[in-house]
Amino acid sequence: MQNKTPVSAWFTRVFVVCASLLAVSGLAQMPIFKRYYVADIPGLGWLADFYFTHKMHYVLAALLLALLAQVLVLWFTRWRHVLRMTPGGVVRAGLLAGIVLTGIMRMIKNQPGMSFSPELTMVVDWTHLGLVLLLGMVSLALALLRRRAYTVYRK
Repeated sequence: MQNKTPVSAWFTRVFVVCASLLAVSGLAQMPIFKRYYVADIPGLGWLADFYFTHKMHYVLAALLLALLAQVLVLWFTRWRHVLRMTPGGVVRAGLLAGIVLTGIMRMIKNQPGMSFSPELTMVVDWTHLGLVLLLGMVSLALALLRRRAYTVYRK
């Protein structure tokens, strides 16, 4: 009997934890945790520390890129002939690609000596946030519909 997913359980857990912490650290880049007194809850003061959450976001983004790179390598070397992507998998993969691209643009903008126009900065920032929110909503909807799989085995 074949597993329902080609990735291991630990990989899935690492991906989910990484994505969840990226969402938290990304939201922490906006001062909402301090503004709404979440950071005043004992143990959550670090959420108001912009520099810590910024570095945390970069480290987690690097981990996410490593996980995605592993999946891409496995897809092109082993899986593409035995698996096919589900419609939900295609949508989420596209959203992840958009998040990665806008994240890279944000990282470039944050480099010393780099300057984007205010309009481009706003478009990149809002697109990044919008894609993350959309990925969360799509993932939740697919989980509720019990259609979580990104791929299924070909028949």
